[in-house]
Amino acid sequence: MKLNVLAFLGLSALAIGAQAQSGIPAIQMVRVPGGCFFMGSETGEKHEKPVFKVCVNSFDMGRTEITQGQWKAIMGNNPSKFASGDDNPVETVSWNEAQEFIKRLNAGGTGTYRLPTEAEWEYACRSGGKDEEYAGASAANVGDVAWYNKLDAGNMTHPVATKKPNGLGLYDMSGNVWEWVEDTFTTPYGGGTRETKRVLRGGSWDGKINYVRCAIRNRNDADRRDPRLGFRVVRDVPK
Repeated sequence: MKLNVLAFLGLSALAIGAQAQSGIPAIQMVRVPGGCFFMGSETGEKHEKPVFKVCVNSFDMGRTEITQGQWKAIMGNNPSKFASGDDNPVETVSWNEAQEFIKRLNAGGTGTYRLPTEAEWEYACRSGGKDEEYAGASAANVGDVAWYNKLDAGNMTHPVATKKPNGLGLYDMSGNVWEWVEDTFTTPYGGGTRETKRVLRGGSWDGKINYVRCAIRNRNDADRRDPRLGFRVVRDVPK
């Protein structure tokens, strides 16, 4: 369903650019009930260790990655390499640019959006902290939920929500594009060395099966732009 962007965001045409006046799909949110889980993987890469217990509060998470149509409505441009449709995830965006998108989105007064923390992201990927290796799938059927492996994915992104969701109804948590989260990278877990690079989660269209697991971690400079990098937003639940 298309919504008028001005009514949806409460922004002036001057604030979001003339291109936005045509309207965008609403950012659909999924409620993620709070809870505790064991984060990381003892069988994964060294920076996924040690596994430790983490608790998160309830939050709302974007049902999909932010799309090119949503980005264009807010930012007035499309940086994506794979600019093949408004329903494809926006990519070639840096962490800094994602923050600017969120700043402008929040100016609309429809809520306070932000990037997820790394713990929130993994908890949601695991369908609410379950012992899931992939987002609602096992290694035997990961292709049901993820666009991954550049040969199988056709060496490009695909429209969001065209694979199966995980147990919470979240799409593309495994594959399609890596997703920026709020945190700076720390290794190992539990108080190790903290870098200045920002964390990315979930893998992308060109990743092998090991790189679309819920526990997989990546990082890059906050100003890095790459056709594998996108994001989704979360929103705090009022107490």
